[in-house]
Amino acid sequence: MSGREGGKKKPLKAPKKEQSEMDDDDVAFKQKQKEQQKALDAAKQKASKGGPLLQGGIKKSGKK
Repeated sequence: MSGREGGKKKPLKAPKKEQSEMDDDDVAFKQKQKEQQKALDAAKQKASKGGPLLQGGIKKSGKK
């Protein structure tokens, strides 16, 4: 068993994809995705702190 006979063979490299020009709709979609990701990250940070997610707090009944 010498050299390259045994083991996993290397796959052929795929040709590089060309960068396609993005139109205004694609740019707007990418921007919207980035904003949603930032909002999700902010929510994760807030949830990891252990504080209340909403500012409503504990609801108390009026009965005594």
